[in-house]
Parts: sequence; structure tokens; C-alpha cells
Amino acid sequence: MRILLIGEFSRLHNSLKEGLIELGHEVYIVGNGDGFKNYPVDYSTKAFWCETKIGTFIRKSIHKIFKIDIIKIEFGIRFYFHLDKLKNFDIVQLINEAPIQTLPFLERFLLKKIFKNNKKIVLLCCGVDYLVAQHLIEKKERYSIMNPYFEKSKNIKEYQFILDYLKPSSKKTHDFVYENINGVIASDIDYVNPIKNQSNYLGLIPNPINTSKIDFIENKINDTISIFLGINKGTYHSKGIAFFEKTLEVLKQKYPDKIEIIVAKNLPYNEYISLYNKAHIVLDQVYAFDQGYNALEAMAKGKVVFTGAEKEFEAYYNLSEKVAVNALPNVDYLVAELSFLIENPDEIIAIGKRTRTFIEKEHDYLKVSKKYLMTWAI
Repeated sequence: MRILLIGEFSRLHNSLKEGLIELGHEVYIVGNGDGFKNYPVDYSTKAFWCETKIGTFIRKSIHKIFKIDIIKIEFGIRFYFHLDKLKNFDIVQLINEAPIQTLPFLERFLLKKIFKNNKKIVLLCCGVDYLVAQHLIEKKERYSIMNPYFEKSKNIKEYQFILDYLKPSSKKTHDFVYENINGVIASDIDYVNPIKNQSNYLGLIPNPINTSKIDFIENKINDTISIFLGINKGTYHSKGIAFFEKTLEVLKQKYPDKIEIIVAKNLPYNEYISLYNKAHIVLDQVYAFDQGYNALEAMAKGKVVFTGAEKEFEAYYNLSEKVAVNALPNVDYLVAELSFLIENPDEIIAIGKRTRTFIEKEHDYLKVSKKYLMTWAI
């Protein structure tokens, strides 16, 4: 089959592409690389002009006056010039409801071209969209990435992109997409509840991890235990980074000679990976029920990851032993969990081995690619 994957935010589509190609399919990705992460794509919509010195100045000036980010227009224009190559695919999968990341009216115009010129359209729910934003703002879960918004300040800029999905123009895009897709798939447990009642819900398919490209690194612990914290300023509050930072301050005082702390801020994907390769423990996020892509890749390497690993996750995968540490927005809890590992390094080694086995069983890119193929055939 010829398969087109539109958008890339986490390397999900790249890993899926690798699995599908190995299974004999022709696969292309179109997208902007997601900013500084610079994920590889086949047809790039990266905004080169808006990132030049003069383009940045004009972009900031227009945004200040009109509250319009012209980088979105450039994304749309560059996508438009690829349209002739984006035809006659058997399957088109959208990374979310607005995969082109342009202005809403232009998003709908371009998606209409995609819907008209291809056979089957499938939507992924693997991040915020209209239904997820609605679910979050209505506090349907016992906690969520919106906690800081509700608890501290509703003026946190980081949450504006979530609120944008609730605007009439985004709701119009949502309705348009759902009228034209053949089905919607959840990529992890966090996205099941917002979409499970949709008539075209196709179920949960775990994130694909290319285990053939990720070597398992057995945790060898000598004098110090290395703890890694990656910080992206755009998700600082929604991932609960402040809880990790406060926890690390306590641990520095408690175990000054036993731990090494590595902090990375806003790094491209490859640099980020090279830094956390040295770590035994990776601190990911505190507001999730299941793991996102960064956590899964770290788990594939045998890291002990503090992330979403709630009871719903354990029940879904029928787990009797810990494969990740369920991180919660509570400094005392985080200190206790990390202290236990620091004082019991054999547990780090044991969890690391179980983690790799779990990824190979549930997230292997070839197994997951086959699940996508079966689901698309429905």
C-alpha cells in the first residue's frame, strides 16, 4: 500500500514508517519537523523564512499588533506546494485534527484537498485536540496536565494552545475532520476517555518503538546514580517540571556523593538523546496515566522512568511488576520513590530489564505496524 503520514510531534510517525516499510509498504511523511526537535520528514513544511533574522522581527511585530503568528501561514503555503505529491494514497493518517499547523481556514482548505484526492483517512488522537481539550477543561479525570492552569494561574501562556482548540474556528475544523475520516485511533490510555464514545472510534494502538534502532543499556552502577531531567519550556507546567526540580534540590542535599544530576533544556532530539544515554533514571512527567513517546524510548534503553504508570495502565497491560515509576505531583512522594532507588540500586537494574521486555512485547514497531494495518482494513 501507499501510505501518507501527515504531521510529526514525537517520532511516532517515523517509527511507524520504519515498521511499515519493513513490512513492504511505501510510506511518506509530510510535516514541519516540530520546531527545534527537527524530526525527519520526506516533504518538509518547515518555515525557513519566518526563522530568518528579518522574518523573526516581522513575525514578532505582526503577532504583537494583530495576535496572528505568520509562521502558521508559511507552514500552510509550504504544504500547498507539496499537494501534487500528496495524491492517490491508500491510507492517509493525520497526527491530529490540525496536522498542518496553519491558520484554521487554511487548514480546512488544505485538508479538503487531501480528503478529495486520497482513499481512506484515519485520525490519531495522541495529543491535544478539540475533544481532549473539552475533556480536560471539564475536569473529567482525577488529575491532568491542566492542574497548574486550574490551581495556580489561568494566565499561564503555555496553556493557550489548549484553549485555542476550544475556539469556534477550531471546533469547525474538528467537525470538518470528523465528517471526512474513516476512524480515530488513541495512541495511549490518556486519550481513550475523550474519544471512546465516538461512533468511528477504532481503539487504542500503542506507540511504536523501533527497538532495532535502540540498544538496551544494562544499568551498571558504580559510585553514583545518574538522574536525567529534560526541560522543554513549552511544556514546563503541563509536565510538572517544577516538582522534579524541587525534588532534585532535596536529593542534592540528601545524597551529595551518591547522585549525578543531568539537566537538558530545549535541545534538538539527537542532542537530547545523547545526554540521557548516560542516565540510570529519567524524569519525564507527573500528570499522565500512560507513557508518552520520550518515556517509551528511554524505557526501551532500560532506563527507570518517572512518568505516567497509573493503575489504569497496569490493568490494561495486565502488569504484576513495575516497569516504570508512576510520577505524581507531590515532592515528598517523588523524594521517597527516588530515595528508595538510590538506596537500593539493584532495583534500578531489575526495573530496567523489565522495562525493555515490556517495550519489546507491547510497543515493538513491527508488531504495532501490523496492528495499524489490521485497524486500517476495518
